Amino acid sequence: MIHDIVKRLACMPPQSKLIIFGGGYSGQRIASVGRLLGAKVLCSRRKKDSTGADFVFNSDNELSNEILEGATHVLSCIPPLMNGKDPVLNKVKSKLLNSKTIEWVGYLSTTGVYGNTKGAWVNEATSPNPQQERSVRRFSCEQEWLETKLPIQILRLPGIYGPGRSAFESLLNGTLKMIDKPDQVFSRIHVDDIAGAVFFLINLYSQGNNPSVVNIADNLPTSNLEVNTFAAKLAKQSLPSTLPFEIAKKTMSPMALSFWQENRKIDNKLLCKKLGYSLLYPDFKSGLKNCYSKLKVNN
Repeated sequence: MIHDIVKRLACMPPQSKLIIFGGGYSGQRIASVGRLLGAKVLCSRRKKDSTGADFVFNSDNELSNEILEGATHVLSCIPPLMNGKDPVLNKVKSKLLNSKTIEWVGYLSTTGVYGNTKGAWVNEATSPNPQQERSVRRFSCEQEWLETKLPIQILRLPGIYGPGRSAFESLLNGTLKMIDKPDQVFSRIHVDDIAGAVFFLINLYSQGNNPSVVNIADNLPTSNLEVNTFAAKLAKQSLPSTLPFEIAKKTMSPMALSFWQENRKIDNKLLCKKLGYSLLYPDFKSGLKNCYSKLKVNN
């Protein structure tokens, strides 16, 4: 519940203005929380008629000076260009550097920059070793942001799920696959905890507690089989037969296959133990219960 996040967080300072580049699934949730915390929030989409489009930002348009005027906080949720450059910096770097009001800048990256650790834990001190092309591009953008010397935090995210984007959708439409790859686990984060962590970190940053890189993940990396089995139990649905990975991979898309080629566990101790963020959904079970409650309401 969005109000469950908000009541855990400090209000944004008066006159706060947050600009979000990329109003997709996570961006829209962050925008909603920011408004409830008292900030003026402007969120971009590629087209002006898209849901939640406060302004248009794409490779064809120049950004009006009015958008960034008085901005105190900026968050980029937009993936890299194919050449590895960051699309936001490509368009508005000089505007950001010349701003006299910006207090915090966030960049949503991916834990894919750690590469394949064969199931070992990684934390913020782990040297990035991106192996997928998209992760190489992400790491390049991280470096580009850090080199600006803006008040930047890199927020690395694993698999994102939440209402409308969870195991229930594929379970109920009959497309769910029970793929068995022994010892394979994935880390995850509920979209509400992404929003919660963003504003928690903004508040800490204003107090001088400002690590440059933070992993945002829940406490329990686990297999897709466990997640799907729990979802089916909640929804009282039967599961398809288990399919060995070696067979399943023959019909996977290149993107799907790339996810299964890497295996790592994301350590969130910096966020949750050292900095003190309390996860609203600390594991997939609590998160899926939330998703299922929303599913029942909508149906």
